[in-house]
Amino acid sequence: MTLATRLFITSTLALGVLAGPVTAAPDGVTSYSVEAAFDDVRQDLADAVINRGFVIDYEARIGGMLDRTAGDVGAVKTIYKNAEAVQFCSATVSRRAMEADPANIAFCPYVLFVYEPADEAGMVTVGFRRMPEIGSDASRAALAEVNVLLDEIVKEAAGM
Repeated sequence: MTLATRLFITSTLALGVLAGPVTAAPDGVTSYSVEAAFDDVRQDLADAVINRGFVIDYEARIGGMLDRTAGDVGAVKTIYKNAEAVQFCSATVSRRAMEADPANIAFCPYVLFVYEPADEAGMVTVGFRRMPEIGSDASRAALAEVNVLLDEIVKEAAGM
């Protein structure tokens, strides 16, 4: 089976329009799913960020936290086999957004996620929350640029 036939894409745009097969993401979230090893997609995500000259500021081990605290909160369901998020900022793109509107600081740092559901081993989803393209023309353009950048990074991690 080729990568093209194994790739399942979902993209939910800020307007909530589903632009892919059956798998749905929350409004304002763009995600792509691929049949692959979690560690490979996770590494591809990090590489896609780093190879653009950005620094990953923080790595959240969300799946591990949920597993570790399950007993404390009375949880009985395992949600993820693996789940992580990384955050970073871009001096160039972020500056443009904040010069357009200082309130755009609220959107930085950018967070990308990658997960493998416990009940779908081998199906890995990678994505991000879309920036709302709001404010002045300059602000909307700058936030759209952030969305393009984040989409390029997660597509690369998904092998697209």
